[in-house]
Amino acid sequence: MDQTASRADQPDPAAPKPVQPGFVLKLIAVVGVVLSIYQMGVAGGFQTSDFLPFELFRTGLFFLRPIHLGFILVLCFLIYPVFGPERPRGVLGWLIDGPLIAGGVLVGYWVPSNIDAIANAIFPREMDVIVSWITVVLVLEAARRAVGLAMTLIAGVFLLYAFAGNRGELPWLSDWMPGILNHRGYTFERVASQMTLGAEGIFGVPLGVAATFIFVFVLFGAVLEVTGAGKFFIDLAYATTGRQRGGPAKAAVLASAGMGSISGSAIANVVTTGAFTIPLMKRLGYRPAQAGGIEAAASTGGQIMPPLMGAGAFLMSEFTQVPYIEIVLISIFPAILYFGVIYLLVHIAAVKQGMTGMTAAELPLTRKVLAEGWHFLLPLAALVALLIMGYSPMRVGFYAVLSIAAAASARALWNWATTGASGAGFMAMCRAGLANTGKALELGARNAVAVSVACAVAGIIVGIVGLTGLGLKFSAMMLALSQGNLLIALFLVVIASLILGLGLPVTAAYIVLIILVGPALSNEFGVPILIAHLLVFWYSQDSNVTPPVALAGFAGAAIAGSKPMETSVQAWKFAKGLYLIPLFMVFNEPIITGGPIPLVLWNGLIVIIALVAFAAVLEGFLWGPMPVWMRLALIPGVIGIFWPELWAEAAGAALIVVLLALNRQSAKRAEAS
Repeated sequence: MDQTASRADQPDPAAPKPVQPGFVLKLIAVVGVVLSIYQMGVAGGFQTSDFLPFELFRTGLFFLRPIHLGFILVLCFLIYPVFGPERPRGVLGWLIDGPLIAGGVLVGYWVPSNIDAIANAIFPREMDVIVSWITVVLVLEAARRAVGLAMTLIAGVFLLYAFAGNRGELPWLSDWMPGILNHRGYTFERVASQMTLGAEGIFGVPLGVAATFIFVFVLFGAVLEVTGAGKFFIDLAYATTGRQRGGPAKAAVLASAGMGSISGSAIANVVTTGAFTIPLMKRLGYRPAQAGGIEAAASTGGQIMPPLMGAGAFLMSEFTQVPYIEIVLISIFPAILYFGVIYLLVHIAAVKQGMTGMTAAELPLTRKVLAEGWHFLLPLAALVALLIMGYSPMRVGFYAVLSIAAAASARALWNWATTGASGAGFMAMCRAGLANTGKALELGARNAVAVSVACAVAGIIVGIVGLTGLGLKFSAMMLALSQGNLLIALFLVVIASLILGLGLPVTAAYIVLIILVGPALSNEFGVPILIAHLLVFWYSQDSNVTPPVALAGFAGAAIAGSKPMETSVQAWKFAKGLYLIPLFMVFNEPIITGGPIPLVLWNGLIVIIALVAFAAVLEGFLWGPMPVWMRLALIPGVIGIFWPELWAEAAGAALIVVLLALNRQSAKRAEAS
C-alpha cells in the first residue's frame, strides 16, 4: 500500500488527546449502546411493552425525534467537556456539564410523556415554554462543542430576527431591517411553541432525517468497520481501481449516479453509498471533508438522474403536461454533464495532491480479496435489492446492519469449524463477537453526535423561516429586484430556492418555488415552461449541499468523521454544475427543446468545453498548474459560451480551446524537463 494512503489513517500526533476518566468512558459506552439498540428497534418496527410510560418505539414527530435528541445531547456533553477535550473536566466542569446532561434527559422525556396535555392545550403551558427554551439553549451549546461556534451564531441571529417586530420581544431591532424583511415580531412563548411544539423547529425535518435513516446507516458504517467488511471493500477497491488516480472517488461518483435515482433522497444516497465509498477515499488520501463533500455532491446528482429523479420527473410531467418518457430522455444529457463535472474535479484533486496509480506488485490480488471476503458482498446486494423493491431507507438500513452482522458471524463460524471446532475456540469466538457488537453500537452512536446536533440547529433556522414567512418574502423580493433582467432574475431564483430549502424538503421547495416564480419566468422572461421547471427543480436541490443547512453534507460528515460545515463547503464546491447547467439550458434552449441536429450537437459540444474550462478555473489546474493570467482569460471564454449569440459562443469556445491547448503543452514541457 502507498505511503499516502497509510498516512491518511494515522492519528495526528499534534492533535489534543482526550482526557476522560474511566467511568466517563464506560458511561459513554453504555449510553451509546442503548441509543443504537433503541434506533435499531425503531428501524425494525418493534412494538412497545405496556409497562413503559409512553410508546418508546413510535416514529412519530413527538416520540422518536425528542428521544433521539435527548440521547444525543447526553452523549455530546459527556464526549465534549465544557473546556475542551484536551483539559480535564474538573469540579467546575462537572458543575456546568452535570445540569446540561440532566437537561438532555429532560429533553428526551418531556414531550413524549406529556404529548396528550401538549396537544390538548390551547395555549402552551408555562412548563412547556420553559422546557422549550432549555432545549434551545442545550442545542446551541451542543452545537458549539460538536459542530463549531459558527453554526451557533447563525442560529442565534435567526432567533433575534424572530423577536424583531412591533409585537416582538425586541421591537427596536426592526428599525435596522429593510421594510420587506419586517414582520410583526414574536414573543418568547410563540417562538418556544415553534421550536419544540410543532412540526417545524428543532423536531422538524432535519432532525427527523438524522433520527431515522442517517443514524441507522451511520451505524451500518460502524458495523462495517468493526467486522472487517470495511477493510474488504478497501482492498477490493484498491485491487480494481488502484491503478487510476482517485479511483475510489470516481467509483463514488458512478455509484451515486446509479443509486441516487432509485433511493429518491440525496441523504439516503449519501448514507447508502457513502458507507462504502467515503472510507475508500480517505484511505486513498483525500481529506475527510473532501471525501464527505464528494459523496454529498455526487449523491445530490442522483436526484436529477433519470429515470426517477427523486420523484421529480412525475411531478414535472403533471405540472407541464409533458409525457414522462420525454422528460426522462431530455434529462439524461444534463445529468451526465453534472456527474462529468464532479468526475473531472475529483480527477484534478487527485492529480494536484499527487495521488498516483499503484503498480500491480503493490496491489492486492482481486482473486485473493474475493476469496477472503466474498460474503460481505451479499449484504450489499441485499441493500440494493431492497431499495429497488421500494423499502424505506430506514428499514433498508435496519436489514443492512443485520445482514452484515450475520455475514460476519457466518464467516466466523466457518473459520471455527474448519480450524478445529473446539469448545474453547467457540467460547473465545462468542466473547469476541459480543465485544465487537458493543464496540460497533458505541461507535455508531458516537459518529452520529455531530450530524444530529447540526440537524437540530438547522431545525431552529427552519422554524424561524417558517414562523416569519422569510422564505416567501425572499421569493417575492428577489423577483421584484430583477427589473426585467433575466440573468439577475435567475440569480435571485437561486437565492430564493436556497432560502426555501432551509424550511422545506427538496420536493416541497420545488413545488412552492415553481408556483411562485414559474409564471414569471415563462410569461415575463420568455423561458419555455419545461426549461423553467427543470431550472427550478435543479436549483431546489442546492439546500442539500449549500451551507449553512446542507443535509447531504451533514450526512457525509457523519460518515467521514469531519466537521459538518467544512464538509458542506466542499460539497458546495464539487456541486457547481448544479448552478451552471440549468443556466445553459435557459440560454441554449435547443439542448432541451431540440431542433436541427447540427445545432443540438453544437450546443452539446460547447457546454462540455465550458464545463471543463470552469473546472480548470476553479481548481487552477487541468493537465498541469494553470497560471493566474490563464485562469482569468478563461472566464470570458466561459461567459461567451453562455451568451445567447452564435458568434459569442464560437469565440468563447475558440478561446478556451487555445488556452487549454497551451496548458497541455506547458504540462508536457514540464514533464520532459
